[in-house]
Amino acid sequence: MIATSQYMHCFKKQVFSLQARRFLSYILLIFLFSWPTSFVQAEHFVWFGSYTGKPPRGQGIYVSRYDENTGDISTPDLACKVKNPSFLAIHPTLAVVYAVSEIADLNGQPTGGIISFTIDMKNGHLTQQSVQPSNGKGPCHLSLDTQGKVLLAANYGSGSTLCLGIDDDGSLLPLTTNKEGGPSGFIQHTGDGPNKTRQETPHGHSINATPDSKFAISCDLGADRVFVHNLDVSAALLTPHTSTSTQPGGGPRHFAMHPRLPFGYANNELDMTVTAFQFDTEKGTLKKLQSVSTIPDSVSERSRFSTAEIAIHPSGKFLYVSNRGHDSISLFGINEQSGKLSLKRVEPTHCQTPRHFVIAPGGNRLYAAGQASGTVTAFTIDPTTGKLSFTNRITKVPKPVCIIFSRPLLPGPEKP
Repeated sequence: MIATSQYMHCFKKQVFSLQARRFLSYILLIFLFSWPTSFVQAEHFVWFGSYTGKPPRGQGIYVSRYDENTGDISTPDLACKVKNPSFLAIHPTLAVVYAVSEIADLNGQPTGGIISFTIDMKNGHLTQQSVQPSNGKGPCHLSLDTQGKVLLAANYGSGSTLCLGIDDDGSLLPLTTNKEGGPSGFIQHTGDGPNKTRQETPHGHSINATPDSKFAISCDLGADRVFVHNLDVSAALLTPHTSTSTQPGGGPRHFAMHPRLPFGYANNELDMTVTAFQFDTEKGTLKKLQSVSTIPDSVSERSRFSTAEIAIHPSGKFLYVSNRGHDSISLFGINEQSGKLSLKRVEPTHCQTPRHFVIAPGGNRLYAAGQASGTVTAFTIDPTTGKLSFTNRITKVPKPVCIIFSRPLLPGPEKP
């Protein structure tokens, strides 16, 4: 009887212990899966493109570590030396960064360069992987399609755009040629504008693939037009399709597509406006909806001002445009029914000549690159109103002109 009692007592203790372990495991799983991912995957690399030369200019591309939870950016380190890497992009799945080399002479040829770099996952340093000519002078912008199959680039100096194939390892393939021997991934823009100083010839300033990769939208500052080109990512083929004017002397620079709705927006560098378009995803056509000033109408003297970058918040509720000279970022509300914009606020950037800015992963912060001041300034974003609030955090970077983030850095060999 005593033995049976002892046995039952031990048995109950084992059952209780087993149940307790299962319960704790269950609680742990709930904790892990319900805990915000921003607290689990919080660290990123952040790279800064620069204009290079003697100080205070930079030496190439710089890298820091970014903490998504706190907004901290570590002291930048030189990731690689390269001439004028003025615009950057990262592959959507591979550990590869791309940069334009905004020059007019590559290996003795009258062209700029497009370069791919592999990422050292220990420190974010970059090693040149491949280089291709941009087939024009002064490449100033590049982007990738959503699948990472092609790279698109715009040449400011010669007013042209091109499409390069991307190999399985992320390296750049040569420009595709057609049967006649000419480039089939290359388009030379035509046109001019009324501003005789800046619009005497076409100046391709940006090019972005649409989300379905069927078209590429290119802003040409010199031609006062936004071009829509047919895009074939399987053949790295870019062919003319149609175009739409902004307004005379506007000078469209960069383009942002709404993340959910058929609207797109171009910031016009020369007249300090942003133009809203409706985009027909089937026909590949843009219909102009409105153009509005990026700064209050009360600011009459604008001769030394110009817009630079444009971006839409991931929520699709807000649009931001940076203003050089005025040294500010404009916040617009987006009407999701009409696609039209309304100016809400204009926030000082606390840096000089904000050539570029970026909304950080998570959508809670924005960082502005002050080309003239050699600083990057940090802001929080109000998720309800879109309002920017300066955090008093300033990072010194030589002549920063572009900022990109990696995907979250995970333990082990995962890619950014």
